[in-house]
Parts: sequence; structure tokens; C-alpha cells
Amino acid sequence: MSMYTLVDGLFLYPTPIGVYYAVSSIEQDKPRKFLMRLLQQTKTPVLNAGTLMSLMDVENEDKALDLLHHCQKLGWVQGIDEVIQSPEGSLEDILPPLLGNVSESGKVLLADDQGFYLACSGFPHETAEELSALSAEISTMHKRRSGVLMNNLGIASHAWAIIDGFGSSQTGFWPVFIGKTRFAIVISGIPHFNQPDFVTLIWALIIRYAK
Repeated sequence: MSMYTLVDGLFLYPTPIGVYYAVSSIEQDKPRKFLMRLLQQTKTPVLNAGTLMSLMDVENEDKALDLLHHCQKLGWVQGIDEVIQSPEGSLEDILPPLLGNVSESGKVLLADDQGFYLACSGFPHETAEELSALSAEISTMHKRRSGVLMNNLGIASHAWAIIDGFGSSQTGFWPVFIGKTRFAIVISGIPHFNQPDFVTLIWALIIRYAK
């Protein structure tokens, strides 16, 4: 018997840090699978045992509650009072303003794994093309050297940055893994991932590409 009980009348919604965890690696564990399934819903689901067991692909309610507690303790999920619908409209229309809100500078682009940008905010076209191509080259290099980074240095992150003399990021390259597709969010300056718009941005991409 689990020691945890659910609060009635809430809807399940991922936090920005939970969304970042969900898409920041290709490694699949139970929390990441749960968060990805949650982000494939077209609206925030009601928080009950049946919903949890379905999203977590388990048949034991106690195990579902234990995993929910683990995710809640890490700040990856939250209960909200009202239903939120998934973002509607074409990605071409909804992505640019969302991207602009996840950076202090407003200069952000989303690139695919072939080095082409899908949406952009703040960067001139020529700059966006060059940064997108660079993001693909960085991805290729990371794949070749990831074993050394992880096994020798203990660095599991896939993100890279161009830094200044103080060690601060001038331009960061943040991979986003959705299904079999790898995207890159390229940001000039300080990222603001801890924003509701980051959740909406990734939610829109997962609805489009995860299946």
C-alpha cells in the first residue's frame, strides 16, 4: 500500500524543468517516458490513478504513485486547477514568438538535424542559416566524442556553447530529442528555459513529431 494519495480536482502539467529533462537526452528511463507521454496529450489530463497508470504504462497503482512522487520531488510535474489545451495552429505561426521568449536577447532559432532552421526570432536570415549549419556540425562532433565526454569526464550533457573570457555563454546550442528526431535550439546570450512558453514550445513540437 502506497503512503501517497492524490489531491482531487487537479490536472497534470509538466514544469519547464521537467520538459527540459524529457527532451535533453536520447536515454530512455521511466520518468522521461512518462513526461513524453504526458506531452503527447492534446490537453492536460485529469490527475487520477487511472491516468497515471496509463501514462506510465504500469498496472500497479502504488508504483504509479511512487513514480509521480519522484517526479514531483524533482520539480518535474505539477498539479493545476484548470485544463490547458495543447498549442493550436501551424508551427510556422506559433514557434517564432515562443522562441523569442526563451532568451534574454530574443535571438533564438530552431534547427533540424540537417542544419536547416525551421523557425527564428531575432536573427537575420543569413546568420540563422550559418548557425543552423554550425549546430549540425556540432551534433556530428558530439556523436563522435560523446563516449570520451561521458566515460572519461563524466559529462552527460549534449549542449555546447561559444563562451566569452569570463566563461559565460555567448551562443548556446541546446539539443532537443523528440522521437527519432534531433532538433537544436540556438540561443544568443542567456537562455530563459524556466518559462511557460518553453513548455508550450516543446509541447507543440512533440504533438507534431513524437508520433
